[in-house]
Amino acid sequence: MIARTPYDDLPDALLAEIADAGLDPRAVYDHVVLAFEEDLPGGVDDVTSDAMPDMGEAVADFAAREPGVVAGLAIAELAFAYALGDTVKITGRVPDGTRVAPGDVVLTVSGPVRGVLTAERTALNFASHLSGVATATSRWVDALAGTRARVLDTRKTLPGWRALQKYAVRCGGGVNHRFSLVDRAMVKDNHAVAAGGVVAAYEAVVAKHPGLRVEVEVMDLDELRAVLAAGCTEVLLDNMSTADMAEAVRINEAAGSRATLEASGGLTLERAREVAETGVDFISVGALTHSVVVFDLGLDFRTA
Repeated sequence: MIARTPYDDLPDALLAEIADAGLDPRAVYDHVVLAFEEDLPGGVDDVTSDAMPDMGEAVADFAAREPGVVAGLAIAELAFAYALGDTVKITGRVPDGTRVAPGDVVLTVSGPVRGVLTAERTALNFASHLSGVATATSRWVDALAGTRARVLDTRKTLPGWRALQKYAVRCGGGVNHRFSLVDRAMVKDNHAVAAGGVVAAYEAVVAKHPGLRVEVEVMDLDELRAVLAAGCTEVLLDNMSTADMAEAVRINEAAGSRATLEASGGLTLERAREVAETGVDFISVGALTHSVVVFDLGLDFRTA
């Protein structure tokens, strides 16, 4: 039977580390609890491990099986702490955001064999998924190196995973866009249609929420000129050609407003450098979170 360690009995240092990473430790704990409930519904035991004889203690390594950037290792440790309580020991955990090569050990877990086997997949699910986000982000960061452009995430996140996925983006060197529909406003094409025009939509938001950051999506250069003239300081260039993005940068500079410009819409890693060299400030990539490929981490028991 796993320990199902109460939140207040978890190591203070681990909870503090998660908080320092910009995450809510209690929310992370609750997420881990739900993950274990999927594997062990209703408080039952792992039927396979429970059938085994007493297998004693084990030492196992989390190791990378491909190059990339790791993230979520503290959450993997929390998963083991929840399942095994004070019978588990984690050592050698590398910091999230570390670039690793195949074969690199990123943490070592020691504890009862049954408990390690039961918790293994849950811990790997968190770490592998978040390392996949961090690794994908790092590839965009590398592609944009030496330009002004930074890679942004979007709200195209898995329901319930947003804070964790956006944390992994930060681990990979990316920048977070808005977290919700309330921390800033974003005027999209359908808002413009509903309001009778992109400028009308922008001005409606400004009037309703003075002082709130407002970004406006524009579909062409005429809309860009209009929103710049209206005083908008954050503009998303949606599905524009490279030539139009370069012209948008020139229009923005000529207007003297120096609004931040974000390129978005169907962008690929192969085009990243080309787009960045237009002079845009940000490139937003929904695929960082909505189409992530999990990072190949494995847990291997050491043998005597």
